[in-house]
Amino acid sequence: MEMVSGCSGPPVEPLTLHGNVLTVDNRSSQEWRGVEIWLNTYYRVTTPSIPPKGRFQTSLDNFVAGFGQRFLLGGMRVRDVRLTARLADGTPIEIRRAFGAAGR
Repeated sequence: MEMVSGCSGPPVEPLTLHGNVLTVDNRSSQEWRGVEIWLNTYYRVTTPSIPPKGRFQTSLDNFVAGFGQRFLLGGMRVRDVRLTARLADGTPIEIRRAFGAAGR
C-alpha cells in the first residue's frame, strides 16, 4: 500500500526571491536575533528578530550600501544573499544562497 500526503511538498528554501521581494523563512523552532541580510556583499538590511516558524519580507530597494546607495533591481543583478543572526543562546547562524543569471 502506498501512502500519499496531500500536505507534503518540497522543503521551503529559507531565502527566496520573487521579483523585487526577498522572503526569509525561519522554519526552525528558535528565534533568530540581530538579523543582518547582505545582498551581493555590499547592500544590507536588518531586522531585530525573526520568530520561530516566522517570515520576514522586504523589497530589494530597501537594501542600502555603506555610503547610502540603494540597490536598484533594474540596473543590477542579484548574485547572492547571505543572512547572519544569533539564536537565543548566542549561537551564530549563517545562511547563504547564490542566484543565477536571472536572479533565481
